[in-house]
Amino acid sequence: MDVSLPLSVRLYLALVAAIAALRIVELAISTRNRRALVRGGASAVPERHFRWMALLHTSVLIAAPAEVVGLQRPFLPLLGAVSIVLLVAAAAMRWWVIRTLGRHWNVGIMDSARDDVVDDGPYRWVRHPNYAAVFIEMLALPLVHTAWITAVAGMVAHVFVLRARIVAEERMLFSSPAYVARMGTKPRFIPHG
Repeated sequence: MDVSLPLSVRLYLALVAAIAALRIVELAISTRNRRALVRGGASAVPERHFRWMALLHTSVLIAAPAEVVGLQRPFLPLLGAVSIVLLVAAAAMRWWVIRTLGRHWNVGIMDSARDDVVDDGPYRWVRHPNYAAVFIEMLALPLVHTAWITAVAGMVAHVFVLRARIVAEERMLFSSPAYVARMGTKPRFIPHG
């Protein structure tokens, strides 16, 4: 790492690298779970939009540090602190989701919930806590070091990508009467008050 860069930039680059490393760990978990689900009779749901989601996540991990370094974005302590808190909370939520879903969790859509509906952990309150957490992560990560162009562009793109993903996933999930009975009245992202 270039020691001529300001300390805040070097720390930010390390943070982005750590998030990228976590994504690699998640992909390994996902691959293991997906193989086990297929062996157990589950089938993958075709996803035309998955490549766009993967491209978006990769783009944010590249664009945010590029914007910070290339456009010399300043570190604003208050924005940075709030963004780090949101980032940590979102990451904790994602790992809670991974732990709660266990063998069902993977990055693809799998038809595996016919008779085994998960409705504990964060799923007690909402149907899609993982997507809410990912959205917050992808917004907060660039803002840690004021990469606002990446944050705004990523947020807008994420709305479109997530909409397509959730429609495809819910089409499969709501075809299961067990899922409808246990999850059908829960909100997608924000718990009822």
